[in-house]
Amino acid sequence: MKSIRYILAAIVVLIFSFDIIQAQTAGANKEMAVTFDDLPINSSHLVSDAQMDSIVSRLVGNIANEHIPVVAFVNEIKLEVNGVRDPARVSTLKRWIDGGIELGNHTYSHKSASTTPVEEYETEIIKGERTITELTGARPRWFRHPFLHVGTTLGKRDSIDTFLRQRGYRVAPVTIDNGEWIFSAAFDRAYGKNDSAMTNEIGKRYIDYMRAKVRYWEGQSQKLFGRNIRQILLIHSNRLNSFYISNLCAMIRAEGYNFISIEHAVQDPAYQTPDTYTGGWGISWLDHWAITQKKPKEFFANEPRVPKDIMEYAGVESE
Repeated sequence: MKSIRYILAAIVVLIFSFDIIQAQTAGANKEMAVTFDDLPINSSHLVSDAQMDSIVSRLVGNIANEHIPVVAFVNEIKLEVNGVRDPARVSTLKRWIDGGIELGNHTYSHKSASTTPVEEYETEIIKGERTITELTGARPRWFRHPFLHVGTTLGKRDSIDTFLRQRGYRVAPVTIDNGEWIFSAAFDRAYGKNDSAMTNEIGKRYIDYMRAKVRYWEGQSQKLFGRNIRQILLIHSNRLNSFYISNLCAMIRAEGYNFISIEHAVQDPAYQTPDTYTGGWGISWLDHWAITQKKPKEFFANEPRVPKDIMEYAGVESE
């Protein structure tokens, strides 16, 4: 009888060890690329050139400390004052390049592909290249649609995509979409009031919210593909992330992720999945693929939302 008990105990240990190895392997295979939008800065409050430079300097420095590959997307109009390019703002943008961060095109003035005629949108793309090309000596490789709007008809979307390909661009998808910008607006308000207790509270809840979002989109990936694909996160160049990017990275690592480049991320076969989404919403590519596959509305249930009190404090009515 003792020998049987020993055998059973050994089997239990082996099963437990196998589960641990599986969990470690699954964790090792979780990968995420990080992208920033709305450079040089996205702010709900007016900031001086000096404040902008301080925020960007802190943000880029903390990104460097985290050793994560990043692509950051520029709105050229934000480099201008009264329609004239401002050398101080160009200098601030250059901090990203000096930090080893690749810059992408986010159009000149952040117009929506849903409401902007194709020819005008093409002009926005061309005008969005100017400073990046001058600073780097090469046209940017990556393009990010403002609001994640890709066009309201397949014809319009295809026309824009063709134009982008002809100029050497690849569209930067997003899988981990979120309402981080609302937390940013709330953080800006608390910071402007010198309310450190509130900024700390907003920062803590921001990380909790982003954890819930990461887990949600990971679950959506599992439902669509039976695995967790290489994820792509969208956040913004703002004061909130200048203080909390290290906390955010620590949380993502604690969820089992390694950070990768967007170039590596899009090599995942999932990004070749048919995508015919043309709605007016700016949504995750996981939603694009699910809508293309005509998933029922229950598939999209239970997505975490920004808490109501944070939205009210930020002065935002809806995500």
